[in-house]
Amino acid sequence: MDESPKQLIRETRIAIPMKPGQPVREDYEYERCGVINVFLASEPLMGKRFIEITERKTKADWANFIRKIADEWYKEASKIILVMDNLSTHKSGALYETFEPAEAKRIRDRFEFVYTPKHGSWLNMAEIELNVLMNRCLNRKIDNIETIKKEATAWQKYRNDKESSINWQFTHDDARIKLKRLYPTICG
Repeated sequence: MDESPKQLIRETRIAIPMKPGQPVREDYEYERCGVINVFLASEPLMGKRFIEITERKTKADWANFIRKIADEWYKEASKIILVMDNLSTHKSGALYETFEPAEAKRIRDRFEFVYTPKHGSWLNMAEIELNVLMNRCLNRKIDNIETIKKEATAWQKYRNDKESSINWQFTHDDARIKLKRLYPTICG
């Protein structure tokens, strides 16, 4: 899983429509309308992804997203392995701060959290999916959360229906070279 902020932006001037031989002309000015958060969980080999749009990116928002993964999207799974970065909100403590202890433990026991190395969040395949969403669907000025929810949901359905998987080509050998500084050195 991964998340990303998305700035809400409103046009301040009406664009000049396209004419034969001339593209649409837009003014560079815009109005900021706040920031929302896009959570995305991905099952890369099955070609599935799940999106949640929230007004903030707090521990409680993360905890509610994790509960949704467990109780709605993977309710039949006995153990869910979740790869994510080391953001401070991505901790079991967020579950206990958000839910009653018994509920927090129930949710936590469903997961095995795997954290990418510090400065290695690019190893998380959900980040790839999030970049696809941001660059192909949400790559323009959008000024309200409802439009983002609608468009992200349509993108999610389209990608899931196509079972668009990630062709991950990063191997153990690649990791040993790229992440060499993370492996211990044994001096003889």
